[in-house]
Amino acid sequence: MADGGLLKADLETGRAAGAGTTARPAGPRRTGTIPLLSCRADPRFGYSLFVPPRLRGIERVPLLVSVHGSLRGVESSRDAFADFARWHGAVVLAPLFPADPLGDGNEDGYKYMAEGDIRYDRLLLAMVAEAEARAGLGFDRFCLFGFSGGAHFAHRFLYLHPERLRAVSIGAPGSVTLIDPKRDWWVGTRDMERLFGRAPDLEAMRRVPVHLAVGDSDLETASITHRPGSRHWRTDANRAGANRIARLTSLRRNLQAHGLAVRHDIIPGAAHDFAAVAERARDFFHDVLGPGRASAFGA
Repeated sequence: MADGGLLKADLETGRAAGAGTTARPAGPRRTGTIPLLSCRADPRFGYSLFVPPRLRGIERVPLLVSVHGSLRGVESSRDAFADFARWHGAVVLAPLFPADPLGDGNEDGYKYMAEGDIRYDRLLLAMVAEAEARAGLGFDRFCLFGFSGGAHFAHRFLYLHPERLRAVSIGAPGSVTLIDPKRDWWVGTRDMERLFGRAPDLEAMRRVPVHLAVGDSDLETASITHRPGSRHWRTDANRAGANRIARLTSLRRNLQAHGLAVRHDIIPGAAHDFAAVAERARDFFHDVLGPGRASAFGA
């Protein structure tokens, strides 16, 4: 996995498309649901925004990034947090990472952070920077949510960029990467610095509250069992457990063993249910951001 030539700007720290500044939009700020926008950094990818209509602050505001699963339900990922955004005076960004961007049949590249010359973590940072410029707002550390395939992305992004995160919610991933210096990526983190230019920064990660959620009936295994010869096969690929519940439990134990603060929700009666997991994520982010009705709103 090469770093690739996604951007000439330093997306590793988010300094692209004007990141780090609070630029006013060219005209009146567009608010409400903003449909899919092409990402200027790489037009193969896109993102949608929700900007609360009553938001009137021009300084830094909370940002929540919601990452879709394998079916690419961008609208659902965005809309699940619209009311939350209204209450907290926050912006929602929902990226679109289309399947098969290199024409080789790979539908899962974004889950593992790198695919050919594409670095999905840097791509998200470019989208965040572009959204700042479009909305004339400033985002600092942001909240990150991912369900299923998006949860693959979310916890691996935590390993690469903990300094950019205010909190992270990881919902029912099919596979997990454990902090493990004895095993290579993606099962462990031994070669993470060679592949991505960054080793796990445990001190920074310990400053990020972590939420894990999965339904107690999320027991399907056929789609998440790695088999020799498959694209993402690794030795020990299935060692974290047979199903999503077991794998998320392994992740919790691993993160807690490294000193991270973790909230772990096992949701009664839920199978692989986006709505149920998103509800628990909203509760978690509400606790992170506080009581709501941010000062960006009028009385």
